[in-house]
Amino acid sequence: MTDDIARAAGHTDPPPRVGFFTDTSVCIGCKACEVACKEWNAIPEDGLELTGMSYDNTQALGADTWRHVAFVEQRRPLGGAASGAVDVDVFDAARGLATSPGSGELRWLMSSDVCKHCTRAACLDVCPTGSLFRTEFGTVVVQEDICNGCGYCVTACPYGVIDQRPGDGRAWKCTLCYDRLGVGMEPACAKACPTDSIQFGPLEELRERAADRVARLHAAGVDDARLYGADPEDGVGGDGAFFLLLDEPEVYGLPPDPVVTTRDLPAMWRHAAAAAASLAALVVVSFAGRPR
Repeated sequence: MTDDIARAAGHTDPPPRVGFFTDTSVCIGCKACEVACKEWNAIPEDGLELTGMSYDNTQALGADTWRHVAFVEQRRPLGGAASGAVDVDVFDAARGLATSPGSGELRWLMSSDVCKHCTRAACLDVCPTGSLFRTEFGTVVVQEDICNGCGYCVTACPYGVIDQRPGDGRAWKCTLCYDRLGVGMEPACAKACPTDSIQFGPLEELRERAADRVARLHAAGVDDARLYGADPEDGVGGDGAFFLLLDEPEVYGLPPDPVVTTRDLPAMWRHAAAAAASLAALVVVSFAGRPR
């Protein structure tokens, strides 16, 4: 059941777990999601500097970028597989001038990235103040007013999502619009998406819808279509925000096999406790064996 994690967090009668399904095959890179996220959450402007390699002017998720639309340019031979990212003039590409006859065609892969709201969230495990908590909707939220800026969650996140704001020190990330969910509204990014690339709803329904979408794409000859983060048996127990990708996860800047970074903590504590007990026993034996 998708509401088990909410019950485990202490919510006695939680609603169905909700999340995002981002279908990158219909993303047009308009960045409406980024703008809507910033406007609703009053997130500061963060530079908007072009990388020189892409139209991407936000570059990565961070304390001031809770939605990031990635632009990946690829030279893809006709009828063949993509050869990877290439250095192209994006303005020429927009005018159709970036390829020469016989060289294949250029394609852009676009994807709106966001916090994954993991089932097994390492950020929750390491937070010493309770600033991070699991909501009744199964999402993960930071309470900035009690964050002490320790940064443990930043290093614990297997996706590199959480970030500390310069001059502030506290951790910030997507809340999946927790304040909107509480009054029956959908998150601002999904509401603003003009192509329904970002879909919001009960997680189980989204997974069924995503599997059907992949099947239809495969039937249409799009063999590279695959789901990322939808498997409850993966290293983070499945993501609350998962994606349909058209290439390997690494192409989009995503880890290929994410694992909750606190997975081995129980075993480490058991070994530490055993070592401490052995040391204590050795000390007792040493003192007991000393001549009086």
